[in-house]
Amino acid sequence: DEHEDNQYKPEVLEVTPNKKHTDIVDPDGPDGEPISLFESGAILLYLAGKTDRFLPGTVRGRYETLEWLMFQMGHIGPMFGQAHHFNNYAKEKIQYAMDRYNNEQTRLYRVLENRLGESEWIGCGEYSIADMANYPWVKGWKSYGVDPDAHPNFMRWIGAMEARPAVQRNNEMAVEIRERMAKAAEGKEEINMFDTKENAAMLARATGG
Repeated sequence: DEHEDNQYKPEVLEVTPNKKHTDIVDPDGPDGEPISLFESGAILLYLAGKTDRFLPGTVRGRYETLEWLMFQMGHIGPMFGQAHHFNNYAKEKIQYAMDRYNNEQTRLYRVLENRLGESEWIGCGEYSIADMANYPWVKGWKSYGVDPDAHPNFMRWIGAMEARPAVQRNNEMAVEIRERMAKAAEGKEEINMFDTKENAAMLARATGG
């Protein structure tokens, strides 16, 4: 809910200081005490550690998975996000920016194609948090002009991902959540999340800066 009265409440900023949702609160955290976490990579690592699932037990498999988790955090997320912004939300069309991020997006799909030619899953030989992290960003390959014939390994992986019941449920929930958010936003003044100057001012007001 991108509105100042919600995003900048003290209880929200306590959980997510960067004012971005993704965040969780686990009432049964380490030593039985509550813990709050923000940033999707940190959340995935925490949940994998707590449940002892989706992160390989071998040292090699663990670090291979972690490097591809970091690949999503450092490359896929930022570059795809910028491409989406300049293609769809920027008030003025800046050709340099669109070319820069669209070309990088194309390159990153090739990186994944190459990786999936040598590994069944992105992180290692088993489904892991690296797959979970990358999938939401790259599942829109049709909209990004990806040629399926030129990316057979990627397409195999996409098919395997979307055959998983949990992924199917998540995709259905994403549609429902967007609909609920749109309804909740009716009649409210929306924050321009791309106005970084104004967002900085609102954060300062909320935190006494």
